[in-house]
Amino acid sequence: MKDDLQTIVLGGGCFWCTEAVYVKVKGVVDVESGYSNGTAEQPSYEQVCTGTTGHNEVVKLTYDPKQISTRQILEIFFVVHDPTQLNRQGNDVGTQYRSGIYYTTDEQKQDADDMIRLMSQEKLFGKPIVTEVLPLSNYWPAEEYHQDFFEKNPYQGYCVAVAGPKVAKFRKTFAELVRA
Repeated sequence: MKDDLQTIVLGGGCFWCTEAVYVKVKGVVDVESGYSNGTAEQPSYEQVCTGTTGHNEVVKLTYDPKQISTRQILEIFFVVHDPTQLNRQGNDVGTQYRSGIYYTTDEQKQDADDMIRLMSQEKLFGKPIVTEVLPLSNYWPAEEYHQDFFEKNPYQGYCVAVAGPKVAKFRKTFAELVRA
C-alpha cells in the first residue's frame, strides 16, 4: 500500500489555510505544513518570513491515487486560492505566499501544466495565472506548532477570517471528496 502512495507539494498562501482544506480530502493520507523550493537548509518560520530564503509556505500531501487523482487535488487547489496573485494571497504578502505546485513525478507536472494551459485558454480567472510549476526541492517541515494549526485553533482570528471560509468553500464545491 505505502508504495502506491504519491507526494505532491502545494503553495497556496498561508499553509494553515491550505492544510485545513486538505486534511478533509478523501484519499489524502497525510498533510504536513512546511517550506520548499528555497535556498536555506532547514529554515525556520522566522527565516522564511523575512523573504530572503526563497522558500514558500507549503503543504506536503501524501495521497492514494486509487482514491483521488492528482487532477482532483489540483482542482481543489485552484478553487481554494487565487492563482493570479503574484507573491501574495489576500493580505499575506511576500514570496513565501506565492502560488506553486512542486511535483515529484513527471505525470504530476503534466497534469499541472495541462490544467494551467486549459484554465488560461478559457480565461477562467480573468487574469493571468502566475502559479509556478517546479520540481520539489529543499523541503523542510514547519515547526510543530504550525502542524494542524486550524484544527487546534479554530477560533483564532486568522482561522476564523481566512482559513474557515476556505474550508467551507471546499466543502461546498467538492462535497463528494470530503472525508467523513
